[in-house]
Amino acid sequence: QVQLVESGGGSVQAGGSLRLSCAASGDTYSVNNVNCMGWFRRAPGKEREGVAAIYTAGGATYYANSVKGRFTISQDYVKKMVYLQMNSLKPEDTAMYYCASGRHVSNSLRDSQYNYWGQGTQVTVSS
Repeated sequence: QVQLVESGGGSVQAGGSLRLSCAASGDTYSVNNVNCMGWFRRAPGKEREGVAAIYTAGGATYYANSVKGRFTISQDYVKKMVYLQMNSLKPEDTAMYYCASGRHVSNSLRDSQYNYWGQGTQVTVSS
């Protein structure tokens, strides 16, 4: 069974930082079963969008243009953890953030390619 649990969300002022964590268990984070871990977000009234992704083998990373230079995705394969360091936060970053894992991801920022999802953690950035 696959489980993903996010943590680290909260409320910050614009310009602040947060670090999101995603704890993977079971077959969620195995090179043999999962090739990519991603962070997605959904703001009120908007569609879910890909924020950042990292391939488990090799560690290649991809970012949405809106967060490049501000967000950093990383992984600790031994601990089965994926992180999203978010700096210089803006009010438009306010959203529910979700961790996801995929077995055969080729387009890492496309949510339809992911198989497993966490429950999400809320990030609120005030101006």
